[in-house]
Amino acid sequence: MQDLLTDIAAAAAANSDKGKVATYIPELAGIDPDQFGIAVATADGGLFTAGAAETPFSIQSVSKVFALALALGRVGDQIWRRVGREPSGLSFDSILLLERENGIPRNPFINAGALVTTDTYLSGSSPREALGELLRFIRAAADDEGIHMNEQVATSEFATGHRNFSLAHYLASHDNMRSDVDKVLGTYCHQCAVEMNCRQLALAGRFLVDTPGMPALVSIERRRRINALMMTCGHYDGSGDFAFRVGMPGKSGVGGGILVISPGRAAIAVWSPGLNRYGNSKLGTEAMELFAHRTGWSVFGVPHAGGAICHASS
Repeated sequence: MQDLLTDIAAAAAANSDKGKVATYIPELAGIDPDQFGIAVATADGGLFTAGAAETPFSIQSVSKVFALALALGRVGDQIWRRVGREPSGLSFDSILLLERENGIPRNPFINAGALVTTDTYLSGSSPREALGELLRFIRAAADDEGIHMNEQVATSEFATGHRNFSLAHYLASHDNMRSDVDKVLGTYCHQCAVEMNCRQLALAGRFLVDTPGMPALVSIERRRRINALMMTCGHYDGSGDFAFRVGMPGKSGVGGGILVISPGRAAIAVWSPGLNRYGNSKLGTEAMELFAHRTGWSVFGVPHAGGAICHASS
């Protein structure tokens, strides 16, 4: 495994096309795209890293996985009355489907659905209390009290999040927002500003792996459902492409991070801030395609590694 990660990191470093960083969030626009890290936390307690695996980054929409787990713990299956479970086929901040489907977001991983999820775990609490609960969950999953939120990133997102405000007000117009819109947006922006490195994110992802000896933070049934949604909806309108190329549940963020789950085997975190046309990490996606090919961990069998990062034999 260590040799594999070293090979992947070397291939990423040699690739001249690293994608483009997100520019609509000022705090992300200035990040050097020439960075790559990867970490694998196995179900038997192994931990392997390569590249910039200790460099912290804003996990952005990867946080939606933890927020969904928290919301399910709060209200259970009642959440599906307010948000669907289908791929959107549109960009992560699109308002088109909300209008067509009467204020019910397609899934909890597009921004509109994540706002409903945030509103769900915020309900009855102050933003400080809700965010404290989210951080405690993530820290417990990673067994790391050093994880925190980047206040500068959160402030930057809140100041420029006009589309998210539009989505939240549209949800409220359809009575699908229980809390004050500004409080939901403030909580959501801080949620996206959770800062982790690849090692921490891989360790935190173990709660979806079935790791012996680790506290059961969610039930087996909810773990299965979250993984299913990550497979079908975790990469926005690029979810089908990621499933085709990688074949494992994954959730991306515009900060360049991707959390991938190999059920029963491991949690993998990969980070490179340059994005592809879907808004997902370009080198991260290509690295996971190579990883799936070399390990055979795709849930569909061994895929063909046709990505640009490199070509490898199994």
